[in-house]
Amino acid sequence: MDDALAAFERVCRAFTEPRFYPHPVTAVQRIDTHISAVFLTGQWVYKLKKPVDFGFLDFTDLEARCRFCHREVALNRRFSRGVYEKVVEVRRGHSGILSLDGPGELVECAVLMKQLPADRSLQALVASGALEEAQCRALGERLAAFYAQAERNEEIRRFGTLTVIRRNVLENFEQTEPFVESVLDAEKWHLVRNVNEAFMEAHKDLFDGRLGDDRICDGHGDLRSEHVYFLDDGLQIIDAIEFNDRFRFGDAAADLAFLHMDLDARGAFPQSLIVLDAYVRRARDASFYRVVDFYACYRAMVRVKVSCLRLQELNEEKGKGPNGEESGRCRSQAAQYLELAYTYAVTMTRPTLYVFCGLPASGKSYHAERLTQAFRMALFQSDAVRREVFPESFKAVPEKSAYGAGLYRKERRRLVYSHLLNQAHEELKERRSVVLDATFAEKKWREEALRLAQDHDAAFIIVECRCSRETLEKRLAARGEAPTLSDARLHHLPHFLKEYEPLDEPFPASSHTVCHTEGDPEDIFYRLLASLYAMQCFQARSRLEQSR
Repeated sequence: MDDALAAFERVCRAFTEPRFYPHPVTAVQRIDTHISAVFLTGQWVYKLKKPVDFGFLDFTDLEARCRFCHREVALNRRFSRGVYEKVVEVRRGHSGILSLDGPGELVECAVLMKQLPADRSLQALVASGALEEAQCRALGERLAAFYAQAERNEEIRRFGTLTVIRRNVLENFEQTEPFVESVLDAEKWHLVRNVNEAFMEAHKDLFDGRLGDDRICDGHGDLRSEHVYFLDDGLQIIDAIEFNDRFRFGDAAADLAFLHMDLDARGAFPQSLIVLDAYVRRARDASFYRVVDFYACYRAMVRVKVSCLRLQELNEEKGKGPNGEESGRCRSQAAQYLELAYTYAVTMTRPTLYVFCGLPASGKSYHAERLTQAFRMALFQSDAVRREVFPESFKAVPEKSAYGAGLYRKERRRLVYSHLLNQAHEELKERRSVVLDATFAEKKWREEALRLAQDHDAAFIIVECRCSRETLEKRLAARGEAPTLSDARLHHLPHFLKEYEPLDEPFPASSHTVCHTEGDPEDIFYRLLASLYAMQCFQARSRLEQSR
């Protein structure tokens, strides 16, 4: 290995000389990673693979290094246009002089790509505060379009199975466990591990649903802000992983969660929410928000692992020179990423009580049902509870009774809401999120729902569905005499309007949202999803901040 690295360094020395290149070069900058040596020449970049073996990759063989160079070019052309030029060969002539694509013995290969302006990277735009909403939306839409066309086959699908997901997730904890106490906060590390294990145990149906929705594909594998560029001629994304397929294969949500986590770590969480919203709307990926924190937590733990392993390498190299500054940076990064993983774990483990309220025919049942289908949660509806509590009152054709009579008598409504909240209590007691769907016309029942969430230390989100009176009348008139779960009809509307108490109570921050339901139901639903996720995150992070 030492001989191979020495030979590699001799090749690298040639790349530091401007006269080595077949094009004008005034200065050369070398950048090293643990697996590559990169040479920036102003117009072009040359990327060489180091002869190293880390288990998850093996570049010790020249043939393998050349093969992976070609693989890198092919894979990254999926995300970019005109950036990845070709693979160049370093050859040694009879006189021992090295040249690019010249005669003689092949000694190395390198990827040749255009040098992109550093100040146009997503990382630079975030740092300078210059990132615009339109750019975030363009990125989310571009990724949605890519994932829709990405390769899918049975081997790739296997990486979306819970068996493989569990193995990948637990591997992070196995490899970081030796650093608990000495580098990593033990309490947070254990909580993150326990939450991940519990989430996988409780949500097999969610992961199976992602498989069924065909969300497993050949992605990028290393989607970070430093690999995304906004240029005058459009978006360019570089540096997809070529050396190990399993790092690219998986849920599109796992791929995008890496970028989400990276932006979050850089203080750009609001901008990341815009990227996610654009992706979800374009991809029509309704269950994405249910898994993104899980995958962001996984990605954060990958970064914890990388920082810890690099710290271990530095400790083993103490005799080779000073490394105190880099060691300190590794410790700091490991702590930062563990804190992020902890934040995602807290967010995904805290149950939420969703209350969909509003006048009859305001659209609350439609969106409540869509949410529960996407997130695979329990749904309890007042109309269904009413039939359950008073089965003898059910009629195939709704009665034309006056408002406040029959099933809607006040004492019966009181029993329905009590039963509804009790069903929610049983779910929250088991730390499961739940959706309630009812008019919640009286303030006291909304207050009871909030109190229930607080008693269970659950997040609380009330979705108030609204539309114009004209729309309400049209929707109720369309029900006619046909049997429906709800008995509310057009002649009841004036009474509902009169008795409906406005939602003017002081709800906790980020607990109340208004959903205007006139327009395309699909677009409305996906806008609502983005709003709900942002509210959940705000509540979780505010709670964490208060506990610090």
